[in-house]
This record gives sequence, C-alpha cells and structure tokens, in this order.
Amino acid sequence: MISRRRFKQVAAATVFSGLVVLGTTTFLDAPKKKKNFKVCWTIYAGWMPWYYAKSSGIMDKWAKKYGITVDVVQLIDYVESINQYTAGSFDGCTMTNMDALTIPAAGGVDSTALIVGSFSNGNDGIVMKGEGKKLADLKGQQINLVQFSVSHYLLARALESVNLTERDVNLVNTSDADLVAAFKTPSVNIVVTWNPLLAEVAATPKVSMLFDSSKIPGEIIDLLVVNSKTLVENPDFGKALVGAWYEVMAIMSSNTPQGIAARTQMAEASGTDLKGFEAQLATTKMFYTAKDANAFSVNKELPATMTKVSQFSFKHGLLGEGARSAESIGMQFANTQTGNAMNVKLRFDPTFMKMAADGLIKPA
Repeated sequence: MISRRRFKQVAAATVFSGLVVLGTTTFLDAPKKKKNFKVCWTIYAGWMPWYYAKSSGIMDKWAKKYGITVDVVQLIDYVESINQYTAGSFDGCTMTNMDALTIPAAGGVDSTALIVGSFSNGNDGIVMKGEGKKLADLKGQQINLVQFSVSHYLLARALESVNLTERDVNLVNTSDADLVAAFKTPSVNIVVTWNPLLAEVAATPKVSMLFDSSKIPGEIIDLLVVNSKTLVENPDFGKALVGAWYEVMAIMSSNTPQGIAARTQMAEASGTDLKGFEAQLATTKMFYTAKDANAFSVNKELPATMTKVSQFSFKHGLLGEGARSAESIGMQFANTQTGNAMNVKLRFDPTFMKMAADGLIKPA
C-alpha cells in the first residue's frame, strides 16, 4: 500500500482567476474538465469493496449522478497497478501509504489520498518455523520477503523493537507469488508477508507468529490514491468515488441479507469463502464511516507515521535518485506539512471524506 488541508468544506475545489485550489493545493493551470475516468485496484481484503462497487452497479449510479463515467478496473499485479497509475494510464489506484510515497510521489506524480479506507491490524506478519520462537531468534537468520515492500517496513519496525537492525539478518528478496511455496521447503524458515498468504503460512503446523501489524497500528494504511491535478480540476470525480465507497461500506458492514451477500461476493471474488474473508476483515481496521476515516486523517499521529515511513524509504534508496534526505518529498496533511515545501507530491486531504461525513455527498 496518499495529504490534507483545511478549506471550505462545502466545495471540494474552487477556481480563482485561473488558479485551481483544493484545500491548500494550488495548480497554475486552468481547469480541464473531463468526463471519463479510470481507477484500478488489486485483490486485498480492504480493497474488495471496489469489486462490489462495480459489480453491483453502485459505482455507475454515482458516476451518472455527476454526469461522468468511472471505470473500475481490477489488475492482477499490485506493483504494476501502481506503475500504470504513475505512468498516467489510470486516474486513481489502490495502494498503501508507503507505496504512494515511494512510487508515484517519488516519481514526481502529485497524488492525493482521496479515501483512507483501512489500516492493517494483523494482516501483515512474520512467521518462523518452530514453536515458541521470539523476535530475538531472528538474529543471524535468513528471512524471505518482498524487498522494499510494506513487509520490509514491518520487519524493520519489528527488529527495532528488540534492538536489532537489518544488519543482524540476511534478507532474501522473494516474489509474493513464491513465498508460500518457498516456506514449504526445508531451506526457508522465516517469511514476512500479508494476507491471504500470511494466513496460509501461519496455518503450517509448528510455527510461531513473531510479530504482526497489530503491534504498529495505523502505520500500514490502505488508500485510494488519485492524481491531485485531475481531482482539483474534476471535483465531481472525487465526489462520485467517495459516494460509491461509503454506500458500499454501509452495506458490507451490516448483518442484513444484503450485507452478507455483499461480503460473500467479495470473498468469492478474492478466492476465499465468507468465513475466510471475514477472518481477513478481522485483522483489517476498516473505516466503515466517513466520520471515522476523517478522524484518522486529521489525527496528529499520521504525519509522525509518514515521517517514519519516509525515513525508512530514504534509508533504502526509495525516494528517487535525487533524494538527499528523508525530507526530499513534501507531504501535506490536514493541519501541517512535512518535508520539502517546494516539492509536495503526496497529500492526505480529508476534504471529500469530511464532505461525506457532513452529509454533503449523498445519493440524488
């Protein structure tokens, strides 16, 4: 797995003399309205609602309300989906907070976290063969993971908690598609991964879960990121996405027949059953209401979290070739800004979530 700022909440974007303003975001171009938009997503518990938004017709309904079309496209490869968004093939994409910083933002694409959907609360973890193992047992060991991913970040935070560093272990970069099979071989004893892969390796007999993301709540965040300039110039695009999202949230969080049917459809589309999907949701802190999402977005902990993420990313050379410090990329939040003010590329802007919370985005 996107900056916020305060502005008049009744309007997501305002145009003054050719300047387009979203919160404190200003672009010096005249608005270029468009009618057709594309967003992409990949399979993960916190992003399956986009499948339902499309299959149920809810996304089309909200797009029609604003006189636009929004094509919600599922892609197979997570990193490739972000690369395609960064290249301009999509107007929005699901991704984590770290990936939003290290791929589009580091690549110079000004992006906004339109929707803060959830955070990992146990969906990412470190599993080691053998019962009764502890984090300290990682010292000197080989660890298989997707290098430079949120799994890598999770490992770094885990090691830090027991006064170890990455120099104390041997990392082996392993594709997520190969991790489960690798763990079944005698030569691989430790993996770091995310659900549903995590559940599969954790179900192996006689293993220990050494650490999971519930120990660092709110640090691995699941977002819908959109191009900032596109959003500023087309606020109805943001309203349609937010409207559709929170309609789906209201349905899937209920225990009505419709809610159960929705979760069942999401489960099947993600390759599991209802029980398996709900187990994944149990380790995902979903923000089912716009009010809760907005509250998380304006909390002072978010800038502190992103500072940790930026420091990790700089240390591993993920902020771009020209990055001279962890603050090379500016990030805008609801009440503050961090990093290079002349190079703000990642914006956590709760404008649209606040509008939804205030009832300003609602069905016709």
